[in-house]
Amino acid sequence: MKSKKLTLIGLSILLTLGLIVGFSALAEEEVRYGAWVDEIVGIKVPVPMAVPMIAAEELHMFLFSILDPVVYATVVADPDMEYERLFGVFMELTFNPAGTPENPTFADGRLNPFAVPRIREAMNWLIDRDYIAEELWKGMAIPRFFPIHPAFPDYARYIATARRLEIYYAHNPAKAREIIFYEMEKLGAQMIDGIWHWEIEGELKPVEIIVLGRIEDARRYLAHYMTRHMEALGFKVKELIKTAAHAAPLWLHPDQYKGLMHIYTGGWIATIIDRDQGTVFDFFYTPRGIPLPLWLQTKPTPEFDELALRLGKGDFADLAEREKMFERALELAMEDSHRVWVVNTLGINPRRADIAVAADLAGGIAGSFLWGLTARFEYEPGVPKVGGRAIVGIPDILVDPWNPIAGSAWIFDVAFSARPMTDWGTLPDPFTGLHHPQRIERAAVYVREGLPVGITHDWLTLEFVPEIKVPADAWVDWDATKQRFITLAEAAVKEGWDPARAVADVKVRIYYPDNLFDVVKWHDGSPISIADFVVSMIMGAPGHFDRAKEESPIFDAAAVPAFTAFMEHFRGVRIVSEDPLIIESFTNMIELDAEVIVSGWTWFPGDNFWPGLAIGKLAEMDKELAFGKAKAGLLGVEWMNLIAGPTLPILERHLAYAIETGFIPYAPTLAQFLPAEEVAARYAALKRWFAERGHFFVSTGPFYLYAAHPIEEIVHMRRFPYFPDPAERWIGFVKPMIAEVDVVGPTVVIAGAEAVFDIEVTFLGEPYRVADVDFVTYLLIDAVGEIVHVGYAVAVRDGLWQVVLPGELTAGLVVGSTRLEVAVSSLLVAIPTFDAATFILLP
Repeated sequence: MKSKKLTLIGLSILLTLGLIVGFSALAEEEVRYGAWVDEIVGIKVPVPMAVPMIAAEELHMFLFSILDPVVYATVVADPDMEYERLFGVFMELTFNPAGTPENPTFADGRLNPFAVPRIREAMNWLIDRDYIAEELWKGMAIPRFFPIHPAFPDYARYIATARRLEIYYAHNPAKAREIIFYEMEKLGAQMIDGIWHWEIEGELKPVEIIVLGRIEDARRYLAHYMTRHMEALGFKVKELIKTAAHAAPLWLHPDQYKGLMHIYTGGWIATIIDRDQGTVFDFFYTPRGIPLPLWLQTKPTPEFDELALRLGKGDFADLAEREKMFERALELAMEDSHRVWVVNTLGINPRRADIAVAADLAGGIAGSFLWGLTARFEYEPGVPKVGGRAIVGIPDILVDPWNPIAGSAWIFDVAFSARPMTDWGTLPDPFTGLHHPQRIERAAVYVREGLPVGITHDWLTLEFVPEIKVPADAWVDWDATKQRFITLAEAAVKEGWDPARAVADVKVRIYYPDNLFDVVKWHDGSPISIADFVVSMIMGAPGHFDRAKEESPIFDAAAVPAFTAFMEHFRGVRIVSEDPLIIESFTNMIELDAEVIVSGWTWFPGDNFWPGLAIGKLAEMDKELAFGKAKAGLLGVEWMNLIAGPTLPILERHLAYAIETGFIPYAPTLAQFLPAEEVAARYAALKRWFAERGHFFVSTGPFYLYAAHPIEEIVHMRRFPYFPDPAERWIGFVKPMIAEVDVVGPTVVIAGAEAVFDIEVTFLGEPYRVADVDFVTYLLIDAVGEIVHVGYAVAVRDGLWQVVLPGELTAGLVVGSTRLEVAVSSLLVAIPTFDAATFILLP
């Protein structure tokens, strides 16, 4: 009976559309290209319904993290279900940044206590992260204090600083209360009958805190938790519990001075393993993060702002300087606390046992760039079937408009638009975060001598050189009036030019294959061309040149902060050869891995389809639509949506104009790359596509958008038959070798005596090879909670490492309970593993 009810509630629209069919394998092809399955149908599925629907064979995969231990046990016990682990989902408290300590009010005069950094910082002592992890997330989470991820490499690198700060900011509600009361009185607020009051237009009124929670998961309970604690501090609280779509207009999009929320229970997913998290400070704490009011109105201190910018672009001489900068940035992040980090979840993506997929260790299935390429039904493990239709669920879908310039960034949308439907120059390894070549053939990386960059794979080269000069013909900036790039030679003669911009720390040379323009097709059947690359350079990431220039007819102020940050490190780009395509880029931004550096400079257009961008540009020039949310609101027009809604007839009209006039966007630049016959052919192909599919979303991935149904909340994708790669290319990612660690040693140690601890490192019961371990580090925390020693364990043999605490060290320890904490970092996966042993130190 339950299964029938689920079908009626969750899948009636699919039955109506005829999308639920039994699996039937297609005839075996000699070589299968592109995807294994023929179709993927994405549907909205509430979290509690996901596993019952999978058990009832109404759903094949769920792309959102399951965090209920009872449901997890159900999945483990069912032989017809499997799951993928993901470590990348984390929760935080976002505080409204409006105001300053000197003027801490919203536009209507209400008080915003969180305009005061010290009150935000006090929230760290107020909340009990251990309680939240164990009770609200039922043990399927661990405490989190920082913007850096506790399961990523940088946490293990700087574990001594991280643990020091975690100990300092441990739960201390009395300290929190003391600070908050002091700061509230300093602001001029008055406590009357146990309630804080603030004067508005001559009248004292209760200070009301708006707590905005999310209904989809345990964040609703986190909102309840914050409500109780804020009330106990003397605040009147208004609690709102909303879905993602209904919460966004209150926290994400509006001018924060409207005061529509004070505290939001934020949730994030690191979709891939981030091997260098130097960018997180710039992203989460400065106006450069996302061009939306919540970010644009943040106010980091000058020191924090500079550190965030420098770490974000890799502006440090060596790893020692990076360590000092990183440690200080962690301290300043806690003092700023625009976001207070709460927990890192330990979730699963459940699936049917007869379907396999390559999931990312951080982002799970939704975050994996390989999930569309590897999703396949199997006769038995490791033996793929060809064909079939996969039904995948996600808690929300089609949340915001889709466009490749400034469209939806929700994982609920990106999981489809930027994964199965879009191709990339490189693809990140789901286990290590290192990149592999996808559309590019190879790369050469040149780095200034002394900078800390390493290399792992052999598809690229890394060479250290004394100096890197930017060529005179490199494009270094954009002239929005003349609609053309400015070369270094032209820029260098202008007044105010900085000669330092003529040299770079890094040069990346990308080599595309000889047959690129023959084999890579857009979903409308058009071959990719160099014009797609150039338009992407002008309008798309990472530069967004034209939209950030005030002289541009599509200027968007929201694009300026990111562009300004980009220009801090960008030094130039040039097309060395058009066919075969070779592109050189010059930058002062470094990453610790050469493979990751390359990933940011391929310039592959992905979904930046020049005819689609051209008609979008026309619509924005006429002030009928806007690529970005903020500008759309400013103009009072629709946020551009390529897949549905009222923007489609506007875009169709501009397509007709483009066809009639042979419109070439940015003609002074693009005309040299766009022969007249290509202009006509590309617009004609787009017109046919729109007539057949009813939308303008054209991309390059292994699936194309067959149909989008916003009302029914369905995304229907079909296999793109002209995708150039064999289906078997990426199916080698099976099970990540996450190390299992056990610290064994004495439970009692006499001060002055040597103590030896064995660290057993295994995987599935087998010894972990020493050659596959990057490092094993340890911390010694004494009886008063101080970190008194940091060191590295010594390898004994495969599967066994050892820590020896000499007598002179134990002689100086405080008597009492002492803790040895160990972190193991593997070369095979980027997720470190932790364990600890406690012993009593006796005199």
